[in-house]
Amino acid sequence: MSITFDGQVAIVTGAGNGLGRSHALALAKRGAKLVINDPARNADGKSAAEDVAALIIAEGGEAIANTDSVADFSAMEAMAAKALSKWGRIDVLVNNAGLLRDKSFANMDMADFRTVVDVHLMGSTYCTKAVWAAMREQRYGRIAMTTSASGLYGSFGQANYSAAKMGLVGLMNTLHLEGAKYDIRVNCLAPIASTAMTEQILDESQHVAMTTESVSAALVYLVSGEAPFRTVLCAGAGSYAATRIYETEGIFLEPQDQTPENVAAGIEAILDPEGQKGLADGGEQARKFAEKFLAGTPSAS
Repeated sequence: MSITFDGQVAIVTGAGNGLGRSHALALAKRGAKLVINDPARNADGKSAAEDVAALIIAEGGEAIANTDSVADFSAMEAMAAKALSKWGRIDVLVNNAGLLRDKSFANMDMADFRTVVDVHLMGSTYCTKAVWAAMREQRYGRIAMTTSASGLYGSFGQANYSAAKMGLVGLMNTLHLEGAKYDIRVNCLAPIASTAMTEQILDESQHVAMTTESVSAALVYLVSGEAPFRTVLCAGAGSYAATRIYETEGIFLEPQDQTPENVAAGIEAILDPEGQKGLADGGEQARKFAEKFLAGTPSAS
């Protein structure tokens, strides 16, 4: 199977450097027309987004630059409108833009917490909202959120970043349910790569192995025609894995036994992974609990 994006239009946020740049170049190489979003400027003072757009054009592709912040909803609406005006459609959205404001929660300024949430979670929401109607109308769309192991598992000093990144998993889950009938597939990428954001985290040997290109291979698949559905695909240093959320079978307690002490006594059974499974939506948990209640309470049947 050869993955191509001929005739398709993709928006990549935070695409001036690092992973976003790598994603954009990979998509352009496979035929996509690109909107390169990034407000950053490089060391020479030039627009990072314009530099990447110029590189794609020089190599025979099509690209336009956008230098607005993803945290500005009206600007993201205008960005999407410009892409639609120029090319008539938007097929792919890669929500990659991000920043860090690391500090232990005890010492974290709430303004820094809000800034990180605004860029990662709200920025991804704004960009997705800006393209959602067009994707529904054309009955096709591929959206990738960028989550993180910090959100999935936690990371000291990154309460703001972790909260935003896990929020994107929840956003993916619901947008999958709402977009599936329009063939809008929403997934998450959980990357680790050698970029400016990880400069202080990785050691020298890790930097060599964790190329942006190895992560972009996963990203390109996630936004292809054959993309999966609400998958958290983890990628780094040539390794690829998936993170999935499961719910254990748990226990049922009769009404008279529903005490904190009995919950404590049953915690090993509650945590037992045997029989655990993924749930299709939030309502499935409610149905499961109701069924256990009816099965376990004679007077209710």
